[in-house]
Amino acid sequence: MRRDYYEILGVGRDAGAPELKTAYRKLAMQFHPDKNAGDTEAAEKFKEASEAYAVLSDPEKRLRYDRFGHEGIRGGGAGGFDPSIFADFSDLFGQFFGGGFGRASSPAGEDLVARLEITFQEAAFGTEQPVTVDRLERCDACGGSGAETGTRPVTCATCKGRGQVRFSQGFFTMARTCPSCRGEGTRIEKPCPSCRGEGRKAARRSLTVRIPGGVETGTRLRLSSEGNAAPRGGVGGDLYVILAVTEHEIFHREGDDVVVELELPFTVFVLGAEIDVPTLDGEEHVTIAPGTRANAEIRLRRRGVVRLGSSGRGDQILRLSVKVPKSPGKEERELLESYARMIGAPVSKKSSFARVKKIFEG
Repeated sequence: MRRDYYEILGVGRDAGAPELKTAYRKLAMQFHPDKNAGDTEAAEKFKEASEAYAVLSDPEKRLRYDRFGHEGIRGGGAGGFDPSIFADFSDLFGQFFGGGFGRASSPAGEDLVARLEITFQEAAFGTEQPVTVDRLERCDACGGSGAETGTRPVTCATCKGRGQVRFSQGFFTMARTCPSCRGEGTRIEKPCPSCRGEGRKAARRSLTVRIPGGVETGTRLRLSSEGNAAPRGGVGGDLYVILAVTEHEIFHREGDDVVVELELPFTVFVLGAEIDVPTLDGEEHVTIAPGTRANAEIRLRRRGVVRLGSSGRGDQILRLSVKVPKSPGKEERELLESYARMIGAPVSKKSSFARVKKIFEG
């Protein structure tokens, strides 16, 4: 069974960013592979601590983890490490994740952001929607290498292809980006004329986004490697799709529950009634019991929104209020006044104080 991330880092569930950073730095210094050569247990603990920090230091991933545990970050959750999360630790460890320790990775492509509007029902149950994105894709002419057809990039003489120049500082071996090749490990002597040595070209692409049920406005979905292609063969960036859910004229959400406000005539509360009410699944027959109080709530089980990252659904809540006619007709007024006199209720400003007093005294 996977260990709790807070337990791994040795912090409380209310730990802030500085406390998380301090806890991770301590563990990383203790278990870093460069310090524990050949120690598989230390390497595993370092990996475990890095995974915990990668999730808890990201507000969105942490929220999903707090709510759903490890299941909440499966697939669309942790999704591997984002090297930028560990930028504050580069003074100690150089570059963490790049094809193995001590070797520089190829430069990654940039992440992109797209915004997508969906309906209330689509957010409730999930859907698939197309999204169009303008991005940089690999150049077909040079295969992304950036070099002219028939030629190849040459190994950088300064770093011998590593992309980094390394030096020792006290206990640690430090690494810096090679100034000659800017971390790429190679240099292009004859650039591709189609992409001018960039290895990528502008393109417009339509993608299909799978949206899970239970999302809300502001939910961010990550499409791995669907951002800009990396220059000259590196790892592509990600595409983040931010959702906006349109308002519904009848339903509104409270967490996983769907709320419907119903105004009903006074007689329904007194005498009871059988009514049909709208739900996300269609109309449903509901019984209003005689003597129901105003502002009562009726809960329809499992008629709400799909729970994001989990099974089941929320409920639908019917909030009942009395519909008061603003301008009753003559016949309606006469009947209402007759009923008011029957129960001793005042019907106009001319009603005596004694009668009003009698009502409240019983």
